[in-house]
Amino acid sequence: MVLKNDDLTLIIGGSSAKNVGIGIIIAAIGSFIVGLIDGFLRPLKCNS
Repeated sequence: MVLKNDDLTLIIGGSSAKNVGIGIIIAAIGSFIVGLIDGFLRPLKCNS
């Protein structure tokens, strides 16, 4: 079966680059917030 361009746009599934980018941004913000809270609750001095 050969699909036309109109039929290909109707296929739902997989992941787009937009969804992957949003996931990476959410993970980065989450890591930053956890690190910020950890820094306030458990401050460590530099050894140098």
